[in-house]
Amino acid sequence: MAPVPDADQQRELADRRAQLRERYLAPPGTRAASTARGIHHAALICSDPEQTIEFYQGLLGFPLIELVENRDYAGSSHFFFDLGNSTLLGFFDFPGLGLAPGVESIGSVQHIAISIAPPEHARLRAKLDAAGISYAGPDRGAEESLYLRDPDGIQIELLRDELMYFGGTWLDGR
Repeated sequence: MAPVPDADQQRELADRRAQLRERYLAPPGTRAASTARGIHHAALICSDPEQTIEFYQGLLGFPLIELVENRDYAGSSHFFFDLGNSTLLGFFDFPGLGLAPGVESIGSVQHIAISIAPPEHARLRAKLDAAGISYAGPDRGAEESLYLRDPDGIQIELLRDELMYFGGTWLDGR
């Protein structure tokens, strides 16, 4: 990972964020309604559908609700997990393409944050501990977050905060 910006650079970056907030961030009561209804599904790539199913359904408890052939690539699987609130997490495998593992880079997904109710969050944390699966978050002072990697290195955040709640505040102004 690259070195952290020095103090002068951090001040410049903070000033830039302040400028962006001033220019683009309207107060909650004055914002236009979104033209979107929500994320239908995120589509990710896995190396092995079975290990992906075992992780997301078996470990995390997200039910597999569909498994079909990918309509765009013969032989490839396309499958979905139910994340609640009519939201799906989708996966493809692309056998025969010889795809390399992903890297964190500009334009890539850094992580996917999935809201988990507090009792379920505590149960999953205990399950991860019992299985010896490492995670970050509480060690950085973020007790509400468990960051872990799936079998292909995709970073998942299990977040016990409600949807639209971030950093101690409701982002929609409620």
